Amino acid sequence: MAITNQQVAKHAFLEGMYSDTYFPDSVVDKGRAILLRLCERIEAEQPTDLPSLYVLTHAATEEFNDLEAEFDAAGSELDTVAREMIGEGFWFVATAYGYREADAEELIAPRDW
Repeated sequence: MAITNQQVAKHAFLEGMYSDTYFPDSVVDKGRAILLRLCERIEAEQPTDLPSLYVLTHAATEEFNDLEAEFDAAGSELDTVAREMIGEGFWFVATAYGYREADAEELIAPRDW
């Protein structure tokens, strides 16, 4: 499914992680894919309220939890810098789809990183 939200389609997700050699691009690509799948799900399911949005963001957060082992295996980790960038990605997605009242911490509440 192609992203129809032009703001999202043009956004460079996790750009800061790509520009830092500490984070392997191949694993960052998987994180970017998680965020893009989240956008696709939001467009397909069109959550009508914050609890419905949080169900989708929590599922994506769980995918990032699973990705942490791949960062570790590559000699990297989801450190403070990565956590900030990932959190910003979730916040960008929420606001780009009009959920400006979303709680930034609740978007990624089940995170292990």
